[in-house]
Amino acid sequence: MKRLLEGVLVADFTWIGAGSYTTKLLADLGADVVKIETSKRLDTLRLAKPYKDGIPGINRSGYFADRNSSKRSITINIKEEQGLILAKRLIGNAHIVTNNFTPGIMDKLGLGYDVVRTIRPGIIYVSMSMQGATGPDRNDLGYGLTIGAVTGLQHLTGLPNKEPAGTGTNFPDHIPNPTHAAFAILAALRHQRRTGVGQSIDIAQTEPTIAMIGPAVMDYEVNGVIQNRRGNRHPKFAPQGVFPCKGRDRWIAITVQSDKQWASLCEVLGLIVPAEWAGGAGRLRYQGEIEQVLSVASSKWDSLELAVALQNMGVTAGPVQDARDVLEKDAQLQDRKHWISLDHPEMGPSTYNCAPFRFSNAASAPSSPAPMLGQHTQEIGRELLGLSETEITALIEKNILV
Repeated sequence: MKRLLEGVLVADFTWIGAGSYTTKLLADLGADVVKIETSKRLDTLRLAKPYKDGIPGINRSGYFADRNSSKRSITINIKEEQGLILAKRLIGNAHIVTNNFTPGIMDKLGLGYDVVRTIRPGIIYVSMSMQGATGPDRNDLGYGLTIGAVTGLQHLTGLPNKEPAGTGTNFPDHIPNPTHAAFAILAALRHQRRTGVGQSIDIAQTEPTIAMIGPAVMDYEVNGVIQNRRGNRHPKFAPQGVFPCKGRDRWIAITVQSDKQWASLCEVLGLIVPAEWAGGAGRLRYQGEIEQVLSVASSKWDSLELAVALQNMGVTAGPVQDARDVLEKDAQLQDRKHWISLDHPEMGPSTYNCAPFRFSNAASAPSSPAPMLGQHTQEIGRELLGLSETEITALIEKNILV
């Protein structure tokens, strides 16, 4: 099947999380994303755990692999004049140039927007810094954890009267920032195709993350209320939480939003409870005691069996799945072919996730495994840079294509 972005060339200077995931989305849709790297300063994710079979190596990171499927890798030392010339030659063929450095870094490298658009008029130039290219904090350097903190996301995560717990991972890198960036790129690409006019896209990674806490922002804007951490509880519904099930570290998530659901929950678990727990106000008042009773009852059940029993009675519930469950046991993901295996040159058969969308007449699953460092240097040198084998060999020996 065709891929919707076939024919689009991306000169990709992004690294680490959000930037690499943004261009992965483009690559899986068929764009030729050329990841420009150098052995002189590795993409941090190449050194990030987990490693395949627990063996460290710059081509063995599962984290890096997940962010870089369907791409090609060329190593160019752009701090050398000849390397910079080659990077500009590549850009001369590109439709899109991407980076997620702090503002000013690309200018220092000689590849700022004003330079690039003289090389390739109509270019789409994407910058994904933490705070954007303007404003008093434009020079801040940050990662997903930092972004979660300064936007207020971390403030809302954790238990009441405890320190903020965070999201357990750099959540801004995985969902809000790359998806917003990819949307902006697709809009600019459509405009480019219709008019021939390019865009400089300035993305502040803090701003998409703020969108994740819209209700909390509105509560303060309208009511002057600063929402705080409340664990798994809900301000209007009770009980709501995660309760233990049979087995080691097995849990179920349950939300009760009505008296009917409460009666159904009690029926499934065989609970005889005080009358004052029957109404929503009473359940909110006594939710601590209710949670203790539910924990004892739920611990006698298998999490999936209990979830099915509750769902059949109209109670919102779902098993808390671990990575093994999601990869091997989730029938829905298996049916949608969410997981595919691609044969990596060094890691061998490896599991990759597909995008969450399917097209009726186009492919969107990853087409190739993540590239090894510089795996396609010679190939790209020939195809896109017009270099001969002799020239490529000489540039490698001179530490330009490294």
